[in-house]
Amino acid sequence: MDGREPEFLFLVSFLASFGFIRTSAHMIRAQVSWWPGNVQVGGTHIHHLVWGILLLLTCGYVGAVLEPDAPWEHVAVIGFGIGTGLTLDEFALWLNLRDVYWEKEGRRSIDAVIIVAILAALAVTGLREWIDAAEEVEASVFAAVGAIGAIGFLSSLVNAAKEKFGMALLGLVIPVLGVVAAARLGRATSLWSRAFYSEAKRERARARFG
Repeated sequence: MDGREPEFLFLVSFLASFGFIRTSAHMIRAQVSWWPGNVQVGGTHIHHLVWGILLLLTCGYVGAVLEPDAPWEHVAVIGFGIGTGLTLDEFALWLNLRDVYWEKEGRRSIDAVIIVAILAALAVTGLREWIDAAEEVEASVFAAVGAIGAIGFLSSLVNAAKEKFGMALLGLVIPVLGVVAAARLGRATSLWSRAFYSEAKRERARARFG
């Protein structure tokens, strides 16, 4: 695990907590007789995000202030993950300040869980490795763009030497066209022709360009 046990435990407990409480909500809504119903105190429905917040406060304090050794450190991480799952399952309630669990707005809770799950998974697999990989890709892209730009500039110089000035300008914008034009015949009166063309090739250039 390369020292990432806390990250792994958080991810697993978070996903397990969310999966359990979401299943529980569906069972309650379907009025399954053997499944425990909602928790109520004095006729008030206690949302499960309340228990999640209490877990987050407790485990966050234990982990940040008391800094327990293993295995209690791992217990605190698991509790924090469970609290996160319970709380984010009702993330839409945070935003709307009303129970929208089964309404269209409730989709935001799923979105929040997906985002946190992705971030937690990245932490498990090693965020630094992903950053390094992204930097390598970025460097490769910059190198490729630089090489293409250099090729386009060189092809523009060749086209200018062949008195193909329109293609010289176009090659700076679209290097591939500049390269194709640079490989083709230049004008017989051009500097390139005088430097590199044989008499026979100059005759071909005159015939082509007039």
